[in-house]
Amino acid sequence: MTTGAETELVRRALELIQADGHPLYLFTLTAAEVLQVADVSRVSRDEAGTLLGYQRPEVKSHVHDIVEYLDSDSVIFPNAIIMALSSTVKFTASRGPNVTDGLATGGTLKLPRPLLGGPKPGWIVDGQQRALALSRAARTNLPVPITAFVADSVSLQRDQFLRVNNTKPLPRSLVTELLPEVDSPLPTHLSVRRAPSFLCERLNNDPASPFHRMIRRASTSRSDADRAVIADNSIVRMLQESYTQPGGCLYPYRNLTTGDTDIDGIHHALCVYWSAVREAFPDAWGKSAETSRLMHGAGIRAMGRLMDRVLGSIDLHQPDAAAEIRKHLDLVAPHCRWTSGTWEESRLRWDAVENTNGHIQKLSNYLIRIYLTARVTIR
Repeated sequence: MTTGAETELVRRALELIQADGHPLYLFTLTAAEVLQVADVSRVSRDEAGTLLGYQRPEVKSHVHDIVEYLDSDSVIFPNAIIMALSSTVKFTASRGPNVTDGLATGGTLKLPRPLLGGPKPGWIVDGQQRALALSRAARTNLPVPITAFVADSVSLQRDQFLRVNNTKPLPRSLVTELLPEVDSPLPTHLSVRRAPSFLCERLNNDPASPFHRMIRRASTSRSDADRAVIADNSIVRMLQESYTQPGGCLYPYRNLTTGDTDIDGIHHALCVYWSAVREAFPDAWGKSAETSRLMHGAGIRAMGRLMDRVLGSIDLHQPDAAAEIRKHLDLVAPHCRWTSGTWEESRLRWDAVENTNGHIQKLSNYLIRIYLTARVTIR
């Protein structure tokens, strides 16, 4: 039902009050109404680099398959679409003695209809591909179950988005980019990735960073795609390994008692080391992973493990720290085959190195062994 002026969409609904007083609403929309009242919040970045939204791009083949099913003769659509609603929606409990059973309360939910081009009162948190398919289906009056919560904060929407999609094959790069933007406590396996994810973003945005605009993220624009040659997951895994393991050079920057992390200190260390890597391998830096294995996941991870050894013996506060790191890297540079040739010992061609645990381990062990053997020559 709608009001006479078509300014509100009114639906029968159930209200559930969960932890901390957050209301949850269960109601129904038609297929045509879903995207009339809710937007898909695409992940992107504005000109200042601020993260916007949280949803991955449309998967056209997946949407097409759902449309084909919706347009078939026999349709069952049991999966609820999860929405975040703005506080402009209003729930009114029904009158009478039997409107609640102690768990849910019956009533009506009023959703403002947006003016042309105006903001909508809802955002899709889970079910964006289904919502897009519903908007394109021939059966526009199909009843669609909706589960919704009130959240004006994009941070809370992102938090719920990550939790809802945690057990699904959500792209790792999207999860990686969203983690630093979530303020609430996260599951352990996600929380340990938050600081590395934040550092990855900072490395990508800082003009003084050797990785500036070189890291490929879910929000990377088409104009930056050619330059963004390093997968963000490669950077995050390299950082996470050094950040969480006691032998990692980034581990001492954590205060395990307070839970604080010296982000500025880590960022400085990373910029100094990887700038030296860029100078040591100018012909391999900035190329695609197909033409340079230094920019490949295996190369980033292996050089990250070498970083743990090199920075463990260098005082980064000294003015000659960068030059000292370069001396250490020059010990292994002649033995590297990032863009051509065959790696000694493993006998792998440069372009045969894959981003697998086995190849990463072989490459790391080789570089570290060369380094430890040769560094006695540095005085």
